[in-house]
Amino acid sequence: MKRTGFLIAAAVLSAALAGCSSGSERTAEEWSQRYAQAIANHGGEMVEYNPVIQKVDPEDTRSALALESLGLKEEDMEAFGASVSVMNTQAYAIAAVRPSQGKEETVQEALQGYIDRQKSNFEFYLPDQYQVAESARLDTLEDGTVLLVMCSDADQVFEAIQTELEQD
Repeated sequence: MKRTGFLIAAAVLSAALAGCSSGSERTAEEWSQRYAQAIANHGGEMVEYNPVIQKVDPEDTRSALALESLGLKEEDMEAFGASVSVMNTQAYAIAAVRPSQGKEETVQEALQGYIDRQKSNFEFYLPDQYQVAESARLDTLEDGTVLLVMCSDADQVFEAIQTELEQD
């Protein structure tokens, strides 16, 4: 009887560990696609005007400009998806980043710096956009993804993207 209980417990633990490790087995491209899809699904109409990028394309200056405005560098990220307004009239950015090994703090600081710059840019210029920047959400999810959501209804969008990313 004890042996059967032990075997059941071992099987449950093994299945749980397999479930936890499945996320880390994704390739960088799979992470980026997953991020881009979640942002596209929940980013609302702003995604139409600010298409989701998931790689830096040397032929597309918009992707490099978007990452530069977020303060992110390619070497600090294993994978990413981002929709960012590069216009000086919109406080809008949704970014999901899988930091490179040991770069979580660097990515967090870059994205917090972006939030701080946006708040400063809009504080006396466009009060409604300042409020959007002020309500931005930045957090690290359980799988290591650093998620920034700066848009209208940031809490709802954050929760929806988080929920989608947590599904296998």
